[in-house]
Amino acid sequence: MSTSEAAVRERLIRALHERGEEITDRWVELQMEQALLDTDIGEAELREEAAVLIEALVPGLRSGVPVDRVVTSTPVLHEAVVGLSLRRARAGATPTATSLAVLALKEALLKAVQRDTRDAEELFASAVFMNRLLDVAGALSFETYVEGREEIIHRQSQQLMEQSTPVVRLWRQVLAVPLIGTLDTARTQVVMENLLQAIQDHEALVAIVDITGVPTVDTAVAQHLMQTVNAVRLMGADCVISGVRPSIAQTIAQLGIDLSTILTRATLADALAAAIKLIDGPGPDGDEGDGR
Repeated sequence: MSTSEAAVRERLIRALHERGEEITDRWVELQMEQALLDTDIGEAELREEAAVLIEALVPGLRSGVPVDRVVTSTPVLHEAVVGLSLRRARAGATPTATSLAVLALKEALLKAVQRDTRDAEELFASAVFMNRLLDVAGALSFETYVEGREEIIHRQSQQLMEQSTPVVRLWRQVLAVPLIGTLDTARTQVVMENLLQAIQDHEALVAIVDITGVPTVDTAVAQHLMQTVNAVRLMGADCVISGVRPSIAQTIAQLGIDLSTILTRATLADALAAAIKLIDGPGPDGDEGDGR
């Protein structure tokens, strides 16, 4: 580390110690003036973020690592930038606004440094140093935001799929999964996981997969259904597919898809009647049993 850079670091550390509140005020003011939020994040939370980040800058500046690695190699500073970015992502701010909010700290810091020196060379050296330091922080915040947002979207999508594929107990040891919409690989996996867990929890003997709400059945959908049926059978339960409408039956026949090994019914009511027979067998007069 050169003597001039060491002097810049000390100058910044002194400014952070002596003018921390002033830096916080200016940084919060800049974010609100430049409309960098567009979220429900309030001034109190902005001040809390600023206090954490400003405090974390001090150990980073005191470390002997090169300026380009200060943010990424100082755990407390890295955590402060990542935490800020994830909070903005959850609040719905854009990645650009999040990054610009971090970069706005440059102006607040430089203004604080100007309180202590008017020397042009010292101010220039401080500005260059802060640019290199906070550009890395801005890039990290952008990257963290994108990754965090993708994780949030994935989790919400997973929750939505789970909620859209509920497993319903229709009868003693009879479960049903009403499918609505397209059945793709990801959703098939969710259906199978939920259904197999429910079979184990309820000690079910029959699972009904209702496709009344599935608009079309092609080769891919049929394969997904077969995977679900096979998984259910491996759990020791029978599987019935209901909701096979005339148009779907015709499509399956035209595609040459063999569902002959699977018990199918036109309606969910018919499937339930068939499931009860599978469990209890026909009554003495050929009627269904009375198990519940």
